[in-house]
Amino acid sequence: MTTDVPEGPLVLGPLLRYVGETSATIWVQTRDAGTVEVEAFGRTWQARTFGAHGRHYALVVLDGLEAGASSDYVVRIAGEQVWPEPEPRYAGLPASRVRLLRRSEPTRLTFGSCRTSVPHDKEGNASNGVDALRAMAYHLSRPQRQAEEWPHLVAFLGDQVYADETSEEMRAYIASRRSLDEPPGEELKDYDEYAHLYLLAWSDPLNRWLLSTLPSAMIFDDHDIRDDWNTSLSWHREINAKPWWHDRIVGGLASYWVYQHLGNLSPDDLAGDELWQLVAGHEGDDEVDLTEALDAFAERVDRRPETYRWSYSRDLGESRLVVVDSRAARVLEPGHRSILDDDEMAWLDQQLRGDVDHLFVGTSLPFLMAQGIHDLEAINEAMANGAWGHRVAVWGEKMRRAIDLEHWAAFQEGFQRVMGMVTEVAGGRRGKRPGTITFLSGDVHNSYVTEITPSSLEPGSSKVVQLVCSPIRNPLPRKVRIAQAFLGKRLARPMELVVRHTDKVPTAPYPWTVTHGPWFDNTLATLEVRGRGLVVRWDAGEVHGERYDQPDTRQVARVAIS
Repeated sequence: MTTDVPEGPLVLGPLLRYVGETSATIWVQTRDAGTVEVEAFGRTWQARTFGAHGRHYALVVLDGLEAGASSDYVVRIAGEQVWPEPEPRYAGLPASRVRLLRRSEPTRLTFGSCRTSVPHDKEGNASNGVDALRAMAYHLSRPQRQAEEWPHLVAFLGDQVYADETSEEMRAYIASRRSLDEPPGEELKDYDEYAHLYLLAWSDPLNRWLLSTLPSAMIFDDHDIRDDWNTSLSWHREINAKPWWHDRIVGGLASYWVYQHLGNLSPDDLAGDELWQLVAGHEGDDEVDLTEALDAFAERVDRRPETYRWSYSRDLGESRLVVVDSRAARVLEPGHRSILDDDEMAWLDQQLRGDVDHLFVGTSLPFLMAQGIHDLEAINEAMANGAWGHRVAVWGEKMRRAIDLEHWAAFQEGFQRVMGMVTEVAGGRRGKRPGTITFLSGDVHNSYVTEITPSSLEPGSSKVVQLVCSPIRNPLPRKVRIAQAFLGKRLARPMELVVRHTDKVPTAPYPWTVTHGPWFDNTLATLEVRGRGLVVRWDAGEVHGERYDQPDTRQVARVAIS
């Protein structure tokens, strides 16, 4: 089985992206320039396509709607219906639907990270496992699925695509354009190759249908650009010296804005976006071509990340989701490292407030690692910063890059500041205490739950927990799983002793423990708000026999947070 790449006027999509109480956005990629129409709720909305690198896109804003309303929708291009498609591969799938949020309805939020784009056949499942997203799609497409089972949103928390670990199909496309023997070889080089990678990632009929009817929010991690992206200043200098890197980073960030970030924004946020203003302000019947402006934007925000913010927030009923960019906005100078720059930190400081049922913080990298690994990363940062002299600093920097010590714990200044904000919210010093403050994370290719020890917080504080779900489809080899689980437990005591006997490494201000997990299956996690608590489950996919187009779901774990 090969990836079923769409053909015809609608190249990719529709993707249902932002959904609020009175508005929604639908994203498409089209074959030709033209006008895209969406018919729903007895009305029609239109948007002219915009161009980028010879391709055509549209984001249609549906506005003026009623909270809680729902409607099937139809997409037309130049008056021709292009979605739903009448082709047999979509037979039996329900109509795509827009469901508006209602403030009084408890939130259901699905999330996960790390999903490779390989075929959904015997060979692909043997190498990468069953796609948990595709299993969810098949599960929700069945007629017996009730509306109350549907999530309000799926949050993809990084590595939506792998620009540095390409599939056979992606390599074939690259080879049709250039030699694989020339740098960067089998990795992506530019915008055109990114566009094809997104096509492979989102074209399977089941997943395409799910993304057309389940709202999505996204944030990048390193593999969306390249492994260990912005780990350290030495990494940054070395990669920028490579002659192919400029096209790669420009293509990666430009395509990220088009394919992922644009749909994260609410209509109000869109109005303030510098690139979207070029689209919305364009007059005339011709299509505005964003190529030059988009590439200049991508080059600028790579070199000056403080000039643009990839982070964003969404209201979900009485709860709030704050999604944090923990990759592009890093400060990498030794001695002044932070996972967020000053502008990003100030924005987050404003977002972390109470007066909501639950405060969810989405970040691609886990905020709370296993305690031993956290201490190891903090010790390594002190080494690399020169706490024990220049020679140790050189070795510490090499160690940092060799074993990927680059999570929140490896940027102690940012970690400590965010921890302070979070505990202030938990203690009621930033508005009414939420039921929980819950970090949602991925990246580490295993799933687990951590909780800050309640007795270490102020009496009556909100629970502070972290839910990790990774991978959606990219499992670790069995030997690596065993080693990772072993290290997570065995490092705790010796690293604690090192931290305790030196003043060169910041001590974690509050203790936490891994309360559930780890689990290493391909999964998607879904949380449901239950009053002041949450119920969370992790679901994997299973294929029985040769039924590759009918993957079942299997519950891996269920955790109640009360």
